[in-house]
Amino acid sequence: QVQLVESGGGLVQAGNSLTLSCAASGRTFNNYRVAWAWFRQPPGKEREFVSAFSRRIGATYYGDSVKGRFTISRDNSRNAVILQMTSLKPDDTAVYYCAASETVIMSQMRSQSGYNYWGQGTQVTVSS
Repeated sequence: QVQLVESGGGLVQAGNSLTLSCAASGRTFNNYRVAWAWFRQPPGKEREFVSAFSRRIGATYYGDSVKGRFTISRDNSRNAVILQMTSLKPDDTAVYYCAASETVIMSQMRSQSGYNYWGQGTQVTVSS
């Protein structure tokens, strides 16, 4: 059974940085085939796309609201993905979820339906 576990969430002041990590257990993903993604769900809103990366597809995507501030990267040694968040804003407050798939296609990389493995989420709160 594959499990994705996020960590690194917390309370931070606006303008500061935070790094989220998502590690997989129960299975070692193929580093070439796996696509990783981050989504978030702000309070009272729908879950939205944040970022995704796939070496197989050769693409990295960011949501418009996080471009230039967030960076997604792999940590192959830990079968994990990292989301570095800088210049945080109160609007970034949300539960952040990581997701993974070895079969996602390019057109689905920014869609929740493209991923079959999900973490439980980690809360990020940005105070003004």
